[in-house]
Amino acid sequence: MNVIAIETHFFKFESDFVDTFRCIPMIVRYKLDTCGIKLKLPEWVKLSVEEKEQLAYLPCHTEVEVADYREYLQELVRQRTGYEASQLPPVDAAWDIISEVPDEIQQKALEWECASLTLDQWLQLNTLQRFALVKLSRSGHEGKNFPRALKEFGIV
Repeated sequence: MNVIAIETHFFKFESDFVDTFRCIPMIVRYKLDTCGIKLKLPEWVKLSVEEKEQLAYLPCHTEVEVADYREYLQELVRQRTGYEASQLPPVDAAWDIISEVPDEIQQKALEWECASLTLDQWLQLNTLQRFALVKLSRSGHEGKNFPRALKEFGIV
């Protein structure tokens, strides 16, 4: 996976939960994928708002930062739950592929009756935006944020 420094940013489509950190924001999801930890919602809710905010703002770019982030997160989960955080299997980083728009995004756009994304539109997005669209297009995610994200990113 090609890890690039991502500035902490919260999307408008996340505004209904970012103030309270009720759900895991995309910036934290990106860092979880980067450090290889699967944080489940029941684990997330046991963290304080300050700890959640820290997870959003801590750097997770260089090898040292990724290792520090992973260690900090594992310790938080251990302290709050009494067990070890789950490891993620290797991540399919479709957001890093810039030669084509991932099929899963095109499928989700069809489901929501939105126009397919062009390669040029895909290339205009930053890494965190591409990451968000990939995550929102995969099963298990609340679908209503996909069209909101497309609108926020200037695609529809």
